[in-house]
Formats: sequence, C-alpha cells, structure tokens
Amino acid sequence: MTRFQFMRHTLGAAMALCFFSGSSMAATTQPLWLDGDRPGSQARQAIELLAASASHGLTPQDYNASALEQAVAQAAQGAAPQAAAMARLDQALTTAVVRYLRDVHLGRVDPQKIHHNFSAPQREAFDAAAYLQTAVAAQRLPEAAAEAAPHLPLYAKLRNSLARYREQVNHPAWRQPLPPLPGGVRGKLAPGQSYPGLAVLAGRLVALGDMATDVALPARYEGPLVDAVKAFQQRHGLAADGVIGKTTLAQLQVTPAARVRQIELALERLRWTPLMQGPRMVVINIPEFVLRAYEVQGEHIQVQQEMKVVVGKALDTRTPLFDEDMRFIEFSPYWNVPPSIARAEIVPRLRRDPGYLAREEMEFVSAGGRVDRTVSAGLLSAVLAGQSRIRQRPGPKNALGDIKFVFPNSDNIYLHHTPTTQLFNRDRRDFSHGCIRVEHPVELAKFVLKGMPEWTQDRIEKAMSRGESATLKLTEPVPVLIAYGTTLVKEGRTFFFEDIYGLDRQLDEALRKHSASLAPSKENPS
Repeated sequence: MTRFQFMRHTLGAAMALCFFSGSSMAATTQPLWLDGDRPGSQARQAIELLAASASHGLTPQDYNASALEQAVAQAAQGAAPQAAAMARLDQALTTAVVRYLRDVHLGRVDPQKIHHNFSAPQREAFDAAAYLQTAVAAQRLPEAAAEAAPHLPLYAKLRNSLARYREQVNHPAWRQPLPPLPGGVRGKLAPGQSYPGLAVLAGRLVALGDMATDVALPARYEGPLVDAVKAFQQRHGLAADGVIGKTTLAQLQVTPAARVRQIELALERLRWTPLMQGPRMVVINIPEFVLRAYEVQGEHIQVQQEMKVVVGKALDTRTPLFDEDMRFIEFSPYWNVPPSIARAEIVPRLRRDPGYLAREEMEFVSAGGRVDRTVSAGLLSAVLAGQSRIRQRPGPKNALGDIKFVFPNSDNIYLHHTPTTQLFNRDRRDFSHGCIRVEHPVELAKFVLKGMPEWTQDRIEKAMSRGESATLKLTEPVPVLIAYGTTLVKEGRTFFFEDIYGLDRQLDEALRKHSASLAPSKENPS
C-alpha cells in the first residue's frame, strides 16, 4: 500500500464525521488547519484536544480522535500530500472539533427527554463553528476550548476526581471481591470482629483516600480500619457508624471504573443544569436529600443555608426535576389534599373511620366554597367526582407544618415544613408524595426574605405560629431548582449517592445511544 493509499484509507474513517455528524456547517473556503500543504501546529493542538476529551467525561471515539491522529501524523511525513486529501482531512478535523466544542459547552443529550425538565441555562447563543473560526484565527485554540467548558467550581473539582478514579481502575485491591460478612446474608462486621478480608478492605480504603498509607493492618476489624470505614460511609451517604452491613458492603464492592462512569454522568449534567441562573438560588439535590440556598457571585457560589430534606418516594411518587421561581410564602397554610391522595387514601379511610376527619382537623370544601366538617356519603362521592375537595386546617397536625414555599408549577410541587420531623434523622429520606419537606424552615424563610428586611426572624416565627393562613408575595422571586446529582465534591472529598430514581441509568443509556448514532460508516466515502 502506498502512502497515499494509506492516507485515503485512514481518512475514510475520519471523513465519516462530515457525512454522519448531522452538522449543517458548510465546508470552509479556506483551510483551518494547514500550514502550506501540510497540517500545522494548530492541527496538532486540535488532535491533542480531541484525544484529551475523556478528561471532560466525553468519549474520544465520538470525535474519531484516533483516526484523525493517524491521518494528521501521516500527512506530516514524506512527500507532499495530494491537495484533495488535505482538503478532506481539514474538513474532517473541523467537523470533529466543532462537535467537541458543542458537546463540552452544551452537552450531548436533551435533558427533557430523560425527565430533567429544566429551562435552558441563560447564556449567549453558542455557534461552535464561528467560535472555532475565531479561536484558530487568534491562534488560541487551547484557551478557547477551555473557556467553552462550564465555568462551575464543581465542574473543575469533578474533573480532578475523574482523573484520580481513572488511576485506580486497574488497582489490585479490586481484583478479588470482599469475602461475605460474618453471619451470612444478613450478617455484619462490627468493630472488634475477625474478618478474612481485612487486607483487601484496607487496600481499597487506602486507594480511595479514606485511610492513610502508613497504617499497620490490625489483626481484627478495629482502630484505623473502623475510622476509615466511617469516612467511607460518610462519603457515600450512609450512617457513619463503622459497622459494615449489606449496604456498606455493596458500596465497597463498586469498582473504580463504575465510579468513573458516575463522575462522567455528573459532568454531563453540569452542562445543562441551570445552577447559576440568578443572584440567589434554592437548589435541592434529590439523591443527596439536601437543600442549599446560595448566592452567586461571578463564577462562585456562596452557600448561605444547607439543610436536610425529605423527597418523593422512589417507588411511586418521585419528585419531578424542574426549575421555577419562588413567588409566595404561605404562613400557617391549609393543606389542600391532592385529588389523587384524596381518592386513594383519605376517602377509603373516612369510609372506614368517619371520626378521622375531625381528629386530623380536616374539612370538605365544595366548588362553591361551602365548608362541611361532618362525613356523609354524598360528600365522599362529590370528592371522587371532583365536585368537592378535602383540606386540612392550619395547626399542629397540618401535613405542611406551619409554612409553605410556593413556586407555581404544573406538578403542584412546593417546599414545606412537617410535623414528622423525626424523618430527618434517617439516612435515606424519600418518604413524601412528591413535595419536599425542609428541615429548617425559619432559616430558609430568612434567606428567601432577605430583600424584605421588615420580615425579621421574630415576625416570621409569629406568622408561622399564628394559626391563621396568610400569603406573602415576594418582592424578588427566588429561582428554585430541583436537581439530580449522584456525585459531588465537598471540602476536597468526592461523595457518591445512590441513584434512587434510576436517572443515572437513563442518562447512561441516552449517551450510549448518542455515541452509537455517531459511529462512522464502514464504507470509504473518499
């Protein structure tokens, strides 16, 4: 095979990008990457950029990085290449870099197709082709590519975590599984017990950074090993009690390669999750069961409040993901029982036990506004027919507690307090019908009402305890984002959380389908 035949064969794979990328960019009249009749220094920079796309959690094969690298290297050697071959190579490299810039800036999937109903992040329109032309003309491709990536503190931290976990993929500590726990299927490993897997356990904890490298291995499960397991449990959203049970063991068995993929999915989400849409935001991370209220200052986030939350049950009443502006606070709210809950739970209960209505301080409200506090067959039928509703009066038994934060949305989801505060002590907190219960409502109200200084903490608490429903309109709406991230970096440590709604699996599948749709044709189009 001659050198030109080799180039023609190699370019076949690279050129498939031009035909199968879906790009509408017309071929450039002037080559971007050639210095005379050969690829120049910026072509080599472009190849390095595509090869390093994995550092952003992207897939180098999506950009045909290997075939393009071979083609550029071959074109730089020997006799002068054919002009037509160089034109095809120039166009293939341009198409690949445009796709890369678009992917790293905007992401690869439509979030709404995988149940992430977010508004698009507010940013300037991004024309990847024009952006590339400008960058190459200014001789600053690496800098421009770095600027195209999300400017979020978490994004950079997750990239560092990704690199560290990639280094552990072939670590010997995962070459054999941890032995079963003492006591069989339902057994556990408690401090002081013997365990044949101590060496493997210690190896994993050292590799993950939860235990120092210079710690001597104890004869039993005790001392530094227990402390290291507690640190591991904390990083994985588990009770940090040092006892290895079924759940902790399952997390310890997860391979670094699986964590790499989890971090890659988190990086993809950050490209289209609107985390910095306003000067002040309230963000709930479902898998973490945590709410953060923060201020955005340039490219930095200053967390003002952080608290536990209870979210919708993973089995059947999941909290949807979306963003809307909080516009009202209701003090001492009524709980208008959702029709689905009324039909499935309240009406059957009232048929069995009519006294439940009075004990729970509930009442019927007709379409005309009439209020009834006694149970009758007619009223129950009216609820089932949608002609009447059930509500719970303000008070200590009210399911919403003493405050409700309203951000109008089609799913009728809101934030509220709760009389069942003991649930905040659980590690996994998906117990609600979909709405979100907050641990510290007064602190959240103070954050939301920061622009209304007349609403002091004392005034907020009095309005909450008055027992009379009152609605306050915010002078400055506050964006609320219900998000989903199973990987975070906090204080330099990487945290992982369970994919309780299965949305990581859906995103993984969507990205794999995306890559499969880009697979170059096996035919040689050149």
